[in-house]
Amino acid sequence: MDFTEIYKQTSGLVAFSPGAQFVLTAVEDRLIVRRADSFQIARTWLVDTSPSATHSILSFSSKSTKPASSNAGSDGWISHISWSRDSEYMLAACAKRGVIGVFKMRDEDWEARIETGAEGLVRAEWAPDGRSIMCFSGWGLRVTIWSLITGLATYIQYPKHPDRGYAFRKDGRYLLLAERHKSKDTMGVYDTVDEYKLVRHFPLPTSSLSSIAISPTGSHVAVWEGPLDYKLHIITLVGNVVATFTPPEPDTALGLGIRAVVWHPTGAFLAVGGWDDKIHIVTSHGWMAIMTFELSAKVPANVFVWREPERWLEATHGKGFLSYDRVHAYQSSPVPLIRVDATKPHPKSGLVQLEWNLDGTLLMARFEQAPTAIHVYSFPKPDGEPFAPRLSTVLLHSKSVLQARWNPTQTGLLAACCGTGAVFTWDVGNVAECVGVPAKQFEVRDIRWAPDGRGMALVDKEAFCCAFMVIEDEDEYLDEAR
Repeated sequence: MDFTEIYKQTSGLVAFSPGAQFVLTAVEDRLIVRRADSFQIARTWLVDTSPSATHSILSFSSKSTKPASSNAGSDGWISHISWSRDSEYMLAACAKRGVIGVFKMRDEDWEARIETGAEGLVRAEWAPDGRSIMCFSGWGLRVTIWSLITGLATYIQYPKHPDRGYAFRKDGRYLLLAERHKSKDTMGVYDTVDEYKLVRHFPLPTSSLSSIAISPTGSHVAVWEGPLDYKLHIITLVGNVVATFTPPEPDTALGLGIRAVVWHPTGAFLAVGGWDDKIHIVTSHGWMAIMTFELSAKVPANVFVWREPERWLEATHGKGFLSYDRVHAYQSSPVPLIRVDATKPHPKSGLVQLEWNLDGTLLMARFEQAPTAIHVYSFPKPDGEPFAPRLSTVLLHSKSVLQARWNPTQTGLLAACCGTGAVFTWDVGNVAECVGVPAKQFEVRDIRWAPDGRGMALVDKEAFCCAFMVIEDEDEYLDEAR
């Protein structure tokens, strides 16, 4: 890998453009765009995060002090950044002051400003059309969708959650939003082409919805209960409940529900994980579990187990790379587990992360009870071998894994970080490597792949750098990406 220099950022705000040509970052109240090939600054804006008149009055009333008129202090720092789908526009939001700045890549002088008013701002993001911005207010009051084309706003009342519980269909035509009306869960289906006009509105079978996930085919939606009830409902876009999945009673002994649900890229399966350290594979043919994986300290003999070498960073001074050590099957308990105290709230158990790779042949899982391990399960292709999913690889590390992400274009390439000065990679050919970041006092806390899969942003608390793959044969790389 080739590494760039270290650059400053705040709040972990680093984002590749959809075309992977630029890198967007925020440093306090300044927005910076760098070229991804040279990392030279292409654009920069000082974002006006001064509070709106309404926000100033509310701040004065609540604190009985004169509100600051400048952007000094972290209250005036940017909290959200995002690219539009075509990389033409960028937004920078300051949630604490309820303002959003919008900028145009091709016209440095063009600028727009959105003030959310008394309801406040929790989250802001682009809609799939790249010309509308979704603003989630505080207290679950409403979602406001601002159009850059018309300058008008569309309001949707009482969203269930600001950070989950909504999804767009794959083609971007419909928005599905979980809502709460009269103390009951409901779902609204909105037509994005017709100014977010309400198409359907129907009650949900949940008592306290946790989140939703729409299938890749766009024909079904998975909705599941909060942490106290292990129930997954499959519904259609017109509100018909197709099936309800609940595991057998012994599986819900902790009395806790679902933590993660992910659709297979083909829509043929659902991977469901809860607080019980089990993963249920639910088929779309009958909506029943056809396979269950359970976390265990022991692994079968046919599983590859790789361990990060001890003190390798000190030995190599954080430079170069080193292969993982192979752990042999005769070792009784290669996966270290922490003890769970079920008497305390928020027990350290269950799924932390569950994610399919690009073509659905691999499923990556991280368990809270095994914080230093990454489990990789192999799945045969639907039109290939007999269906026999199994645990294929376990990656062990000296510290807890903070993030693990699949490459968006290479089907079997995984990258992970543990808050150390290194990034860890594994590919489907069972090549596992530890790669040191050639920088002093830099800890990789997050990994974000570029959309073209050729590089990644490595994010620390107040800095970031990028690592790019060394590609010797361009044609071979493109063939693998296809």
